[in-house]
Amino acid sequence: MKTTIDHKHQPKFDIHPFYVPIKTKFWISHSFSFLWMCFSIYLAYPWLMDLADIISFPFALIVIAGISYIPGYMNAFLIASLLLDRQPPFKHEYPSDPITLLIAAHNEEDNIVNTLHYVNKQDYHGEIKVILINNCSTDQTVKRALEAKKELNLDLDILHEETSGKFHALNRGLTAVKTSYVITLDADTLLHPSAVRFLVARMKSSPSDVCAVAGSVLVKNSRENIWTKIQEWDYFLGIASIKRLQGLYQGKLVAQGAFSLYKTAAIKEVNGWPDAIGEDIVLTWRLLEKKWKVYFEPLAVAFTEAPSTLKHFIYQRSRWARGMIEGLAEVKPWQQPQIYTKYLTGINLVMPFLDIAYTFFWIPGLILAFFGFYWIVGPMTLLVLPLTLISYSILYMYQSKYVFKRLNLKIRKNIFGFILFILGYQMIMSPVSVYGYFQQFFHVERRWK
Repeated sequence: MKTTIDHKHQPKFDIHPFYVPIKTKFWISHSFSFLWMCFSIYLAYPWLMDLADIISFPFALIVIAGISYIPGYMNAFLIASLLLDRQPPFKHEYPSDPITLLIAAHNEEDNIVNTLHYVNKQDYHGEIKVILINNCSTDQTVKRALEAKKELNLDLDILHEETSGKFHALNRGLTAVKTSYVITLDADTLLHPSAVRFLVARMKSSPSDVCAVAGSVLVKNSRENIWTKIQEWDYFLGIASIKRLQGLYQGKLVAQGAFSLYKTAAIKEVNGWPDAIGEDIVLTWRLLEKKWKVYFEPLAVAFTEAPSTLKHFIYQRSRWARGMIEGLAEVKPWQQPQIYTKYLTGINLVMPFLDIAYTFFWIPGLILAFFGFYWIVGPMTLLVLPLTLISYSILYMYQSKYVFKRLNLKIRKNIFGFILFILGYQMIMSPVSVYGYFQQFFHVERRWK
């Protein structure tokens, strides 16, 4: 979504002068969402009764809960939380702690040089040690990295991991980490010049029980085709809103491997990255289980390559869905020690039901509506849409004013992609997620790339 990057003086955050405790924010948000759901249930009662005459009351209740009541509740909770959220100021905006940056790479000859160039442009005041772990590459990844090391005079070591799998590569790199902090970075991800500084600054400004800080990952190839145009808005609004929600309640559920900072000792205490297709999800939940907290820093921006084909998109998002199920199997929500993380991970228990409801109830109901049968999709389903638009509007203003302005970035004009994102994205996303759930249920073979 960026168009320019420079190093001009950057404005400070406009921090709200009144502090509202997290617990208070949590219950205010729940109260608002509960009242909204009660209102929607009241308005939708005739719809429920009409549908019950056709498919029975219990089944009608399940259908409407899956496509209206629960999504409305969750959207209302998101809106209230975003309105109450205030990012605390940095205590140490220019840290100088030495850090290690791990890059696991498999056949990345086309990307690795550019990635290392952006690492070299960081305005971070401390030492950055880069460790590239070559994981069974059959191309010129290592050669290109060595050329970049010489050209840029990088502090770069290259390790080799012969067992295929990203978690194997990261754990191999972990054995060579000597610093207190370690950052993971995907081989196709480009860093804003201040990304590392803001990521470490958030960690240094946080309580001692914070063990990881997730960066903000956006799309760098949004102009490639219609698929990337749609995903630009998903990263910019959809994923970012969830990250802010989770960060507010100190329980970011995924310190994503694409760009996140960890305390090295915490990673080692949970025995590194697990054998999972969603290794970053399971790792994060293990850290939360240890009573540590995971934060999110919106100013630590990186840009990744979004899938440019439907096939690649289906593979990526179904893998994410599988990773969520792996996390739920590994660490149950009720095993989480904090009420906020119990709730946030508990939401993931509901997500398969919502995706199934959307796929098998809402989409067929939409088709029926085109033929004049408003049994499932009708005026009442539109109650969810205003909440979605409101939450995205809040996020858009926040991203524009407090993130992009401070980083001297500009939001690309992508109206067509936004319209398709609002109207049709979920009709692709939910079936893809359902496909991932079935893959996990039937133990389909896992692949890193």
